[in-house]
Amino acid sequence: MKKVVKFGGSSLASARQFKKVKDIITADKTRSYVIPSAPGKRDSKDTKVTDLLYQCYEAASTGQSYKRIFDQIKKRFYDIINGLDLNLNLDFEFDKIEENFLQKAGADYAASRGEYLNGIIMAHYLNYPFVDAADVICFDEDGSFLPEKTNAELAAHLESMKQAVIPGFYGARPDGTITTFSRGGSDVTGSLVARALHADLYENWTDVSGFLVADPRIINDPVPIETITYRELRELSYMGASVLHEDAIFPVRKEGIPINIKNTNRPEDPGTMIVESTSKKPLYTITGVAGKKGFCSIIIDKAMMNTEIGFCRKVLEVFERHQISFEHMPSGIDTMTVFVHQDEFQEKEQAVISGIHRAVHPDIIDLESDLALIAVVGRGMKANRGTAARIFAALSHAKINVKMIDQGSSELNIIIGVQNEDFEGAIQAIYDIFVKTVL
Repeated sequence: MKKVVKFGGSSLASARQFKKVKDIITADKTRSYVIPSAPGKRDSKDTKVTDLLYQCYEAASTGQSYKRIFDQIKKRFYDIINGLDLNLNLDFEFDKIEENFLQKAGADYAASRGEYLNGIIMAHYLNYPFVDAADVICFDEDGSFLPEKTNAELAAHLESMKQAVIPGFYGARPDGTITTFSRGGSDVTGSLVARALHADLYENWTDVSGFLVADPRIINDPVPIETITYRELRELSYMGASVLHEDAIFPVRKEGIPINIKNTNRPEDPGTMIVESTSKKPLYTITGVAGKKGFCSIIIDKAMMNTEIGFCRKVLEVFERHQISFEHMPSGIDTMTVFVHQDEFQEKEQAVISGIHRAVHPDIIDLESDLALIAVVGRGMKANRGTAARIFAALSHAKINVKMIDQGSSELNIIIGVQNEDFEGAIQAIYDIFVKTVL
């Protein structure tokens, strides 16, 4: 058994959290490859080190006073070192970072130093070899990530290492310029390392015990998801359910490596297993429910629309010309509705309406704003009759009007449109009918 373990910022925010992480790693000898994030918040009023680094670099590179923030960053790391009683001096590293800040090494370089320094501390604390991600995570000259070259570099570099610490979030271009993934990109690094090593499991340790069936800000104490497939995860993540960086799925999915989302503060919890496929029957008909507010719909009516070849293409070309992507497109014989992000659409709405009139000469174009889209996702829906009927019944009972319903042919998800003001109530109603009635 070979495991890659990634720890998030809250898991490494202090010496106390570092000690928990070491206990987790030493409790299982197969946890051999460790990907650390930068120190996160120690409490709700604290600031993440990555944010401090951005602030410090902005000040230093523009000739403003930066010493106070820089000293604050140094103190965060030395508090960890001293709290762990380590014989480790990072003054040389801080001098180099300060010099590079003043020489305008770039915001990516600045942001990456949190992971870099935490990686050095973690390697020293565990007595593991340290591998600088700049040596093994590869980007091209334009800053585009190179997955296959990275896979080859990682595999060659780690082949002879039984243990290693590789900081997350960043890599380098051919000339050595540091380049980062988007925020949360340490998840991606962990996934890349797991793929290169052909790991048996990728454990992603954070401050929650896996994915929850619904947003805890809406549902009081929602139940956790025990097992979720990559496809279900993609659907829920797209609708805002986020514990794992979306791009972290692809490298391990190629290799069929499962991901286990675990809680550093409650390591005994099983967490959520993310898998390619499973024969395990889900506990509930649905795996999860998630959604977003802030959509609007463009309803296009035209008699005999269904007989007009290329009608939909012509309409969508108008949106394409104005750089507006659509989310869903339910249609009828004489009606076509396009759902888009309201903030993207509003400033271009009249140009789009004019374009549609010129392209297809509709009878009527109507707009409806302030809509929310909700995804009800679950592999169990395919085997259960009446899922849509139960959703409608629950929403009707809650006196919520459904503006749109769209189900894919895979029967993996059902998308429902409601008014923004009904969003939370709709989530609650759907959760209650599929989960609370089973508990």
